[in-house]
This record gives sequence, structure tokens and C-alpha cells, in this order.
Amino acid sequence: MHKFGVWAPRAQKMSLKFGDRVLPMNAPNKRGWWMLEVADTTCGDDYAFLIDDDSTPYPDPRSTRQPNGVHGMSRLYDHAEFEWHDQLWRGSPKTGAVLYEMHIGTFSKEGTFDGAITHLDYLADLGITHIELMPIAEFAGARGWGYDGVAIFATHEPYGGPNGLKRFVDACHAKGLSVILDVVYNHFGPVGNYTNKFGPYLTDKHKTPWGDAVNLDEGGSDEVRRFFCDNALMWLRDYHCDGLRFDAVHEFIDRSAVHFMEQLSVEVERLGATLGREFYLIAESDLNDPTVVRPREAQGYGLDSQWSDDFHHSLFTLVYTKEPGRGYYDDFGSMADLHKALKHAYVYDGKYSGYRKRKHGRPVEALSAHHFIHFDQNHDQVGNRALGERLEHLSGLDAAKVAIGIVLMAPYIPMLFMGEEWATSSPFLYFADHDDEEMRRLVSEGRKRDFALFFGDEVPNPEDIETFEKSKLNWDEIGEGKHAEMLAWTKALIKLRRCTVCLNDGNMHHLMVSSDDKRMTLVMQREEARVLVNLGTDPQRFDLLDGEALCLISCLGIDIADNAIELPGMTLAVLLSPSVNVEDREVR
Repeated sequence: MHKFGVWAPRAQKMSLKFGDRVLPMNAPNKRGWWMLEVADTTCGDDYAFLIDDDSTPYPDPRSTRQPNGVHGMSRLYDHAEFEWHDQLWRGSPKTGAVLYEMHIGTFSKEGTFDGAITHLDYLADLGITHIELMPIAEFAGARGWGYDGVAIFATHEPYGGPNGLKRFVDACHAKGLSVILDVVYNHFGPVGNYTNKFGPYLTDKHKTPWGDAVNLDEGGSDEVRRFFCDNALMWLRDYHCDGLRFDAVHEFIDRSAVHFMEQLSVEVERLGATLGREFYLIAESDLNDPTVVRPREAQGYGLDSQWSDDFHHSLFTLVYTKEPGRGYYDDFGSMADLHKALKHAYVYDGKYSGYRKRKHGRPVEALSAHHFIHFDQNHDQVGNRALGERLEHLSGLDAAKVAIGIVLMAPYIPMLFMGEEWATSSPFLYFADHDDEEMRRLVSEGRKRDFALFFGDEVPNPEDIETFEKSKLNWDEIGEGKHAEMLAWTKALIKLRRCTVCLNDGNMHHLMVSSDDKRMTLVMQREEARVLVNLGTDPQRFDLLDGEALCLISCLGIDIADNAIELPGMTLAVLLSPSVNVEDREVR
């Protein structure tokens, strides 16, 4: 026996297509839910819904399996049939997190959950604590970034389906790795979204870059919010994920008394209390508003952390200044910006933004640095470039080493983008596989048009499978030349961070920063640790404090004499006070 249910307040009649049978559903309740109990059902049975007199069978908006793609029939799936082995797992601490953003389709040669499992020992040895998976909800086609998901309760079949994801999470927990899943609740993809045929999932009262906004505050929004909250709880409860990353929360347009983000954080906290686990909630936000991560008791939304774009832009514009058509980078480019991003989290905290042509943001007050996630690369900042270049491709190895050094030595939560730890030769391009020919044409032409002025015909076609294949990591190079050098550097920095108490202190008042625009130098004092950075091309001299020991260097050739240290151009060094045991931490 299985009870089928669907929210379809727009329908005058509903039928269930179950195998070869068409079964009328019972009259809806006052909120628009249609129900029907069917005997003799088994896991693996296919079904769909028929709306009014439309003969097209539509997949269940809450389908947990779409084995034949987003347009096909839904398939019954029983979460209870999977055998878990992580009963004692409680998750890695959030405050000591080292995140690793991963795209399943390009992380391994196989491009599957099982393929990714073969590299988990490597990530654990590197010192990663949390894997942040780019979206894996079902989207149109075989390959893509995942942000065009439409069947958000279903796991992308080409990656391995629901059992594949569970095997991956189970294996991660066995290696001591937490899993954070990137979810997209601000829009549906352009192909295969049938939700609005059932009910008002979208509203034309508000607009986003993708069209009509998700309905969070108009008629029917209670059930729409329930749809997304239930989805969040499913990934945490049924797939044992340890947290969620919410895509572009600035596109949640919600005038309700209880904001959607607050509702999410409340419901996730309740689930955690029930299961005896603590979950990690991360926002991608362009608001520069600490309300997102402020505790609910202090009138915030209660999320744990948010991505920090201001830091990325400040750092990127210093290590790579040749960007044509800079766009939002025009607001950045000075050592003072990097200084402020390190000391105060936001650069734009109420000051005027030339790019936006208005004041932007508000100050961060009395919050730990652990509420903000720092990175020098991510899928957007790499993949939204025409040729998908990594930082090392643009600025060279020394700049990439300095950049990741600043990320890992700052008090904020660090995040690496897969492959950057060994300066991978693989780009990360924008790729897609739309099954709608008109959509394929529009995506290809739009991508080329966006970058035509600077790159002409060099822009890869996102719909070509070669574009996807080029983006796969090349694991064969990891032990060679500059790749091995970069990997050793990154691993040493992570080890230093994870075994040095002061480097895990999120109190911004304990961080002292000084910078010099003319010399292109930066100094971060982290109590017993001091980080010296030369972002310029000329050697720069720094005085040593009594008893300081050189712990880590990014290249050979550093001179220490007369109680001073001279750093060559584009170099980072870490110094530790005598009170810190530096045994086994030195890297040459």
C-alpha cells in the first residue's frame, strides 16, 4: 500500500497514472492536496500525474527518482532499504572546518559518486574536514553544473542516483569527512520544470535573473515554503548530509514576518535536536548583511556561515590585474580593500559602491570570523570566465601559493575549489546538456555573445561534450613538478592551521592587520603566529620579533639576517613565537 499525494490547487481534477492504469484521485482538501491510496505497490514502480484533461503525464514535483530524466515517469523509492554504517557519526566541528568544493561530474574520471569515493583517502590525508557538493538534484541532460535543477527531491541519475549519493555520504563519514550539499531554492531550471502546472510555485509579482521569483509570500506560499523546507530536511535526514549551502539567498524575495531563511534554520535545528546531530547551514549572499548569519536570538536568520565575495574580489584584483571588462571587480584593487576584508569581513559595509551606483552593505559587529567563508577560487569565479582559467593559469604558481596561504592563515573558514590544491591544469568551464534544441542554441549563442568582445571564437560551446571533458581533473599529474610543489605547500598550511590553536581563533579582535599600498605588503598577527605577505614584485624587508621562528615559506631564497627577514616578490611566510612548538612544521 502506498499513499500518493500531490499539491495541485490549480487543477479541477487529478488522476494518477500508475503503470498502465489511470486512477482518479480523491477530491482535494481545502489547501489543494489530492490523495489516493493504491494497494500492491513496490519500490521501483513508475507513476505520474494527469492534470485536468491534459493527456501528458507529468512527474511528481516531490519525486525521489527520475530514472528516465526530468520529463519521464517518477519511480517509487524506499529510503529504508539502504543499509547505513555511520550510526556513530556526529560530524566534524564547524569552527575548525576546512571546506572543499566539489563537482561530482568532473572530480573523478568516472564522473559519479562511486568515482569520487576512490579519492576520499586523498582528501582526508590533505586535511579536509567538509566536502561541499555542488548541486546534485535532477536537472535536464546528463551533464551540467547542477544549478538548473527541476526535480529537487530526486538525485541526478547519471551521478549514481539516490543509492549512489548514500554510498558516497556513508564512505565520507567512514573517512571522517562531513558532507554539505549545495541546494537551489531561488529558481527552477528552464527545462523540465512542471511545478507551476500544479500550483503557484512561482509568482510574477517579483522578478529574479531567472524570471518569475519563487513564491515565498503570495497566495499558496505556505505550501511552497513547505516544499522547500521538506526538501532541506530530506537531504539531512534521509541522505545523512551534514549541512546545506543555499544558493544566492539574495534572490529570496520574502516580505513575510518570518523570513524563509529563518524558517529553514528553525526547522533544521529541530531536526538536529531530534537526531542528536548538529548541522551546518551556509548561505551564498550578495547582501553584505550580517542578519543572514546573526543568531535568531539577536534578530538574525540563524544560518551558520556565508560565502565572502568581498574577500575574494579584494585578493583576486591584487594577484591578477589584467582583467578585461572588470565589472564588479572595479570596486576593488587596493591593499586597503584586502586589509578591510580581513579585519572586518565586508569591504562594502555601508559605503558607496561605484559598480552598484549606491551604498551597499552594513557593518559586521560582534560576530566570529567563523561566520564567513573565505576562498580564492570557487565554481563561479572560475567557471564564469570565458575560458574557465584557474588562478594559477592566470597569475602563476607563486601568486596561487600566496593566495591560498592567505586563505588558510586568516581567521575565517577556508574553502578550496577542487584541484586548486595541486594547481591543476584542468580549467573549469561552463557546460550544459539541454535536451531542448532551442535552449541549446540560446545557451551557446548567449555564452559566445557575452565574451565575444575579448575572446571571439575562442569561447567553448557549453553544449559540446568536449567542454565538459576538458573540465575533468587530471589526477595523473598530481605528483609531478609544480603540481607536487603546490600540493605539498597546501597540505603543510592545512596541517599548520589544524594543529595551531591561535590559527583557529575566530575572534576578530584578536586579529591585527597592517598593510602598505606602496610596498604591496600585508601583515596578519594571529597572537603567536605572524603572517608576512609580499604581493609586489620587489623584495621587501620585515623586522623579526624576539625569538620568532620561520615556520613556512612559499619559495626558497628568503634571507634572514640582522634580526630581519627579506621576502622576494609574491611570497608568503609564517612566523611563530617561541611559545609555539614548531617541531615537524617546517617546509623547505
